Amino acid sequence: MAVCFVLCSGNLCAENIDPYEDGSQYAYGANIGWLNFEPNVPSDPCDYGVTVSDTELIGFIWAENIGWINLSPSTYGGVINDGYGNLSGYAWGENVGWINFDPNVPGDDTDYGVTIDWQGNFDGWAWGENIGWIHFQSASPVAYKVQACKVNFEDFANFALYWLDTGAGLPADLDSLGDVDIDDLRVLAIHWLSFCPDGWQLK
Repeated sequence: MAVCFVLCSGNLCAENIDPYEDGSQYAYGANIGWLNFEPNVPSDPCDYGVTVSDTELIGFIWAENIGWINLSPSTYGGVINDGYGNLSGYAWGENVGWINFDPNVPGDDTDYGVTIDWQGNFDGWAWGENIGWIHFQSASPVAYKVQACKVNFEDFANFALYWLDTGAGLPADLDSLGDVDIDDLRVLAIHWLSFCPDGWQLK
């Protein structure tokens, strides 16, 4: 039952942006300023922030100058992930309209669309007709990026530190049974190289 709780619980109530808590939660638009993928809304944490999965992005981004942006509006199907980190589809801002995550520029063969790499790093550009370009990663003049949590070798290394330990509150006790054993390794393997599930404790 505990295993099912870990594996079957939904992740709609927990964003998985900025896994290392180093501020990797901001995109930037020259016409609108900063967009925060992990806004702090203590009164209602389940409805705000962004959750990334292998199939979609859900939740809300906050931009100080334009308000909330909905990544999963009922129209147009929201923002889609093809499973390889290539995003497409549209987000919606009440004050700015539609934002395209896979824009095409007529006469230009460049792929400007937003992507997510194997480490969870966003890159590329989204386009809003009323607000222009939104950029997801830059090194200068000011460094910023958006990163989602992905299960990777660092998680495996953290898991190995607790191998065969017994006790309460072990981060690698992924099935919540009080010890770290082959069943916990199975949970880790299920999520390997996928976006971190709700409550992931190995980062």
